Amino acid sequence: MLTGAGVSAESGLPTFRASDGLWEGHRVEDVCTPEAWERNPGLVWEFYSARRAAAERAEPNAGHRALAALERRLGDRLLLCTQNVDDLHEKAGSGADDPSRLVHMHGELFVSRCSADCGRPPFLDHALYPEFSRIARCACGALVRPHIVWFGEMPLGMDRIYEEIDQATVMLVVGTSGAVYPAANFVDWARRKGARTLYVGPEAPLNAGKFSEVVLGKAGETLPSYLGV
Repeated sequence: MLTGAGVSAESGLPTFRASDGLWEGHRVEDVCTPEAWERNPGLVWEFYSARRAAAERAEPNAGHRALAALERRLGDRLLLCTQNVDDLHEKAGSGADDPSRLVHMHGELFVSRCSADCGRPPFLDHALYPEFSRIARCACGALVRPHIVWFGEMPLGMDRIYEEIDQATVMLVVGTSGAVYPAANFVDWARRKGARTLYVGPEAPLNAGKFSEVVLGKAGETLPSYLGV
């Protein structure tokens, strides 16, 4: 299963960017790239602190809960890969029995890591850093940065994701635009391997023609009955 911003939007979290190209009032180039971090880490953390605060208040919707229920039924036969960095899937119960069943390919909002890549592992972090002077530092002395895959960086867990697609008989994609790569290519890979490919979302994605079946509707309203959970 692959989920995108549409699932989180139903819980009140804004999707990636608005029609004017801004994300919560910021140019993506100013807050979501390695270059932005080098220029102004304080602004980057101001942006992600606001996103953390919003995500703390958000609750999973019926779509998140349906996917978690399906995992309880299928166990290790299911992998949930999400493009979302929030923790709504976890709040709904996904990965509760085995965290390895849930992959955040674009990173995790409530995890931080050393900006100098000193070798210390990423760590759980719910703190807010709205000002430069309050940004935490690694034991090595470097600033900590969000454990987020920014533009120009490699998504996480790609080897694992492609291994799972190789074995999949069904790929279910929920709430994605079909415009963000490499995730938009997963359906092509699954089709080549003979998997049945299904899409659920409020509007057809850009790659709708690649799916065996497209079901239009909000995940929270559609998935419980569609999955029979």
